[in-house]
Amino acid sequence: MTSLDRISVDPTIRFGKACVRGTRLTVGEVLGHLAGGMSEAEVLVSFPQLTHEDVLACLAYAAERERRTLSIPAA
Repeated sequence: MTSLDRISVDPTIRFGKACVRGTRLTVGEVLGHLAGGMSEAEVLVSFPQLTHEDVLACLAYAAERERRTLSIPAA
């Protein structure tokens, strides 16, 4: 299993947003908590269904999306 295998997209769950597999927590929610200043340890305490590997998968998912983002130079 790769880290991205921990992320699922199902149109019937959370309107098709990327979620940590087996949960209803979106990648955006996990990243939002981290960006808001929570440590990984605090996120794991707040969401005991998550693991360290799930948090890494969220970061990997975001990094992959960033790599695939098309950058259009300003005119």
